[in-house]
Amino acid sequence: MTPPPSDDVVADPAARTTRPSPVQRALSILRALSDPQVRRLSDVARTTGLDPATASRLLDMLVQEGFATRDDKRRYGIGPEVFQLADVAQRRVDLRTLARPSLERLADEFEDTAILTEASRGEAVCSDIELGTYPIRANYVEIGTRRPLGVGAGSLAVLAWLPALERARRLQQGARKLAAFPRLTPQGLAAEIEAARARGHVLFLDWVVEQMGGIAVPLLDYEGRPLGALSIAALSERIRAREARLARRLKEEARRVTSAWTRRAGPR
Repeated sequence: MTPPPSDDVVADPAARTTRPSPVQRALSILRALSDPQVRRLSDVARTTGLDPATASRLLDMLVQEGFATRDDKRRYGIGPEVFQLADVAQRRVDLRTLARPSLERLADEFEDTAILTEASRGEAVCSDIELGTYPIRANYVEIGTRRPLGVGAGSLAVLAWLPALERARRLQQGARKLAAFPRLTPQGLAAEIEAARARGHVLFLDWVVEQMGGIAVPLLDYEGRPLGALSIAALSERIRAREARLARRLKEEARRVTSAWTRRAGPR
């Protein structure tokens, strides 16, 4: 007599039809949003094959968690948390190693402190530094120093070149942390960001330490997002007197660093 088939045995697993899990559905939405043509709920539903009600519910969750954005016209996009995860993956390429020769050249040429800043969990961290020979130095920054985005030249360069929606979000989130820096306000930083983007570099003078400041440019990846920033910290008067030359050289070195980074971490 042939025994009945056991519930524990599946004759042909491939024949079994399985519905996508909630995680798989959410990931399919994120993949769809990577296409700039997919902006509305109807686009997402059509691209993913999900019914509009399911797509809407998952989009609400993704927006709430920061993995998707939604503007006032109910258009969707990739959210900042996705970019944060991408940043972690990108750090497989050590930006410090790529930027070290640039820091040395800048400090040697201008005799002031050259700094590499990187974004980390919504803050800016000093990743590397090369001291200049000029006797008056920016001794308030050292490797590992963390500050809110916008506090310091390199930190402000990172903030200034974020996408507009994420930049506004970071400014709002960091407002309370600015209390430790009484000269800085979200409104003041917004004005500095506008000026920096217009001129192509950050000029951050006398905001944190009197008569001291910095000049910085962003290090942008192949999609135009800031990986970090190169800056020079010095007496404010030394920066003002050489602003054009400092900015030009910082941009030259930034291009070297980002070109090297793109060769190693860019799309294949």
